[in-house]
Parts: sequence; structure tokens; C-alpha cells
Amino acid sequence: MPPTRSNLSSPSNLVVMESLLNTKWVSTTASIWIQCTSGASYTFGIYSSVLKSSQSYDQSTLDTVSVFKDIGANVGVLSGLLYSTVTTSNRRRGVNSRPWVVHVAGAIQCFFGYFLMWASVLGLISRPPVPLMCLFMLVAAHAQTFFNTANVVSGVENFLDFGGTIVGIMKGFLGLSGAILIQVYNALCQGDPTTFILILAIVPTLVSLTLMPCVKIYKTTTFDDKNHLNAFSAIALIVAAYLMLAIILENIFSFPVWGRTITFVILLVLLASPAGIAAKALKEEKDPLERYHQIPGEPDQTTVGSSSGVDLFRDDEDDKKDMNLFQAMVTVNFWLLFIAMICGMGSGLATINNISQIGESLGYSTMERSSLVALWSIWNFLGRFGGGFISDIFLHKGWARPLFIVITLATLTFGHLIVASSFPGNLYIGSIVVGICYGSQWSLMPVITSEIFGVRHMGTIFNAVAIASPVGSYVFSVRIIGYLYDKVTEGEGNSCYGTKCFMLSFIIMASVAFFGFLVALALFFRTRCFYRQLVVRRLRRLSIS
Repeated sequence: MPPTRSNLSSPSNLVVMESLLNTKWVSTTASIWIQCTSGASYTFGIYSSVLKSSQSYDQSTLDTVSVFKDIGANVGVLSGLLYSTVTTSNRRRGVNSRPWVVHVAGAIQCFFGYFLMWASVLGLISRPPVPLMCLFMLVAAHAQTFFNTANVVSGVENFLDFGGTIVGIMKGFLGLSGAILIQVYNALCQGDPTTFILILAIVPTLVSLTLMPCVKIYKTTTFDDKNHLNAFSAIALIVAAYLMLAIILENIFSFPVWGRTITFVILLVLLASPAGIAAKALKEEKDPLERYHQIPGEPDQTTVGSSSGVDLFRDDEDDKKDMNLFQAMVTVNFWLLFIAMICGMGSGLATINNISQIGESLGYSTMERSSLVALWSIWNFLGRFGGGFISDIFLHKGWARPLFIVITLATLTFGHLIVASSFPGNLYIGSIVVGICYGSQWSLMPVITSEIFGVRHMGTIFNAVAIASPVGSYVFSVRIIGYLYDKVTEGEGNSCYGTKCFMLSFIIMASVAFFGFLVALALFFRTRCFYRQLVVRRLRRLSIS
């Protein structure tokens, strides 16, 4: 008998509705939405000018504040430790892991960091000394690591056999979040960057606090996991294509208010579509009434695993390879991965930090330089998404995932050489190559970390490896690019024009990327046998499910 209005609100049906909401598909959708607003650190260029003028900073001081932004956004060891502590405690009690504590910690930092910056810019509080403003920026950007850790690691635990795909999706939406937040700025307060700082304090905080109860860990395997993840991937690609089109049109035409509003509304509709994928996945898994009336004690045939946080297919080998941070740091593989990431992430971040100045030296117009900066987020997304998605496909065919770090670092070498060259349009081609290769490191590194060192302390370990990004960026930006640029401009003022300004710097970074290629190649050879065993175990799990 179909349910009537009177019994829809009965306790039994409320249990059914609650069971539908407590699934990894709803968790994935909530994580995607949180990721869409987590990349506030990528929007620094929008409000940096008002921060500089209101605080009477020179360019050097503003760059110092920006360095603390990079440190906060990339040094996430604390978020990883908190995640491991919370989820490990829940596992011991046999409770379904809910990393909401990590989201709360991120929300608090996000709100207070950006709110205090906004109050300083607006004059509500007295002008803070530079070290205090650096602290505000550090705290605000540090929130990103908490949101990212909770969403990425819970995603990997929910989809152990497709870790690359889910990391690519989560990292991809994080990469797009800067462009998404800029669309919020264009629709709500274009020309008023002070108000935008307040929006950055409020929007990510509210989104995270609202959706965090849905982000949980369900170690289950279903027949159509990959198909539904592919649907999420398709949405990510559509959103990226739409944002790219919007960015190009906004740089060519001057949109009126109604045009910017329509653009933003369409974006919101696209961002709501993951809910449809989750609903479809729930419907295909099992009819809710059949699920509720299932014979007690009879195993559910549509899912394999356990939603209580105990993975029925987690074998002894998985448990043995779970390492904590200190155990991982005494292994050769950890340092090979760390050095490879310094070469890849560090040189990639140094490129985006200087891309506008490079364009100016090569005679690119203001609009062209703005387009290069805006489109970087798209190339970054394609790398983040593609690195995880494509490596997953080849992993199940027997290819070791570190091979893709080898490939991307080899390609990055040529990307830096293209930027160093002087042929027409070199910066467009070079930024695409470098952007995609840089982005791919951010999806490959976390999932390789989970595979080599285990999932249990993945958040702590991959955030420790991610420190390579700001370390490398500082070395390449300040000690190489900045130093050589100043040497070239000695006696010529503060400006430099022509290929001589950055050619040597990027030849050096190409050499560093090639060294990273050799280091990653060593990691590949060291882990080939391990990955053969990993593929066998995963194929066995998938065949059983």
C-alpha cells in the first residue's frame, strides 16, 4: 500500500527519511558545496588594493601580508591532527565518524580572520600593526585547510576504491571556488571590495556550519559508485566551462547589474545540480520503504561495507600500513614525495604569483593580464580534476599512481621553458601548461599519501607534505625570481621590459622541475610492487561488491 499523508509523518517514515539523509551521496554533495566557498584566499587580488590604501602599506608590506596568506592556506597540519583525533576517537567507540568539529574550527577562524580585517579596513577598530594584520590574514586563510581536510579525507574514506576521482572532484571545486566567490562579488558588491571582505567572513562560515552535519564517513561500496562519481565530475566540468565563458565575456564586455545578476543565478542553478545526482543515487540504491521493511538481520544486498565506520573489506594489510605523521616522516617515500612537491607545487605557485608582472614585461595589455589571472583558476581546476580522474582509470589498469607525478613534472619542465621563451602568445600557452600541471599535483599528492601511508592519518600527512608549496614558492619567488629581476633592473628604475626580465628565472625553474621529475621517477620505481598489490586488493573488493 502506498504511503498516505497521515503516515508520512509517522515515526517509521521519519526513520526512513533520516536514513536517506545519512548516506555518502548526501555527504559528498554537502562537501562539494562547502568546497565551493572555501577558497577565499584565492580572491586576495580583489581586496588587496583597498587593504593597501586603507592601512597605508607599501608594496613590500602588502607582499608580506600575502606571504602569510599562502602560509595559512597551505600549512594544514593542525587540521589533519584534529581530524585524526576526532575520527579515531569515534572509531574506538564504534560511532559513525562525523568530522563536524573540524568544520567548526575552520568556520571560527574564517569568520574572525576576515571580520577583523574588514573592521580594520572600514576603520571600526584602530589600525592594527603589520604583524597583527599578518595574523588576521594567517587565521583567515588557515580556515581553508580545515574545510579542505574534512571534505577531502572523508571523501576518500567514503570511496576508498576511487580515491583519485573523489579527491579530483573536491580539489577541483576548491580550485573553482575563487572564481565562484568573484562571481558573488560581481553580483552583490562590484566596486566595493570592503564589503566583499565582510562577505568572505560570512558566506563560507554559514555554508560550512549549515552543511557540516551532513558530512560523515560511510565506508560502503555500491554497484554504481563510479557512475555517480562520473556524474559529479561532469557537473564540475560544466561549472568550469560556464565560469570560463563568464570570465571571458566579462573581460570583453561591461555587464550591467542585471547581466551580472543573471550570470550569478545561472551559476547557482548549476551548483545546485549535485543534489540531483545524490537523489538519483539514493533512488537507484534502494526503494526507501523496501529498505525500512527489510527483514531484521538480513544483509543489505545493494551496499557492501558498514555505515558505522567499520569497513568489512578492510584487511590486515590495510591496518598494517596505516602510519602516523612521525612514522611516515622516517621513510624515504615521504621525503621523495615532499621534494617532488617542492619542485612542482613551489614553482607552479611562484608562476601564478608573478604572472601579471611577467605579462607586463612582455607587453601584454591590462585586459590580457587580467584574463590570464582569471583563467588560471580554470587551468588549475582542470589539473586538479584530471589528475585524480585519469590516474584512477589507469590505476585500475595496473599503472602506479606516482607515474602521473612523473609525467606532470616532465610536462611542467616544458611549461617553464615556454614561459621563458619569447614567441608570440607564449604566456597564454605556458600558463595553461603550468596551471594544469600545478593543479594536478594537488589531487595526486593527497591520494598517493593515503595509499602509501594509509587513510587513518591521511589528513595530517598530506597537509605536512603540502608545506612544500609555500616553501618552494618562497624560494622561487623571492630568492630566484625577485632577486634576478632586481639584478636586471639595477640602474634602470623599478621596471623591466623584454624577455631578459624573467628568462633566466624560468630556465632555472625548468631545471628544478626536471630534478623533481627524477625524484618522482625514483618514487615510482620504489612503489611499483606496492601498487601491484594495491590494485589486486581493490579489484578483489570491486568483484565482490
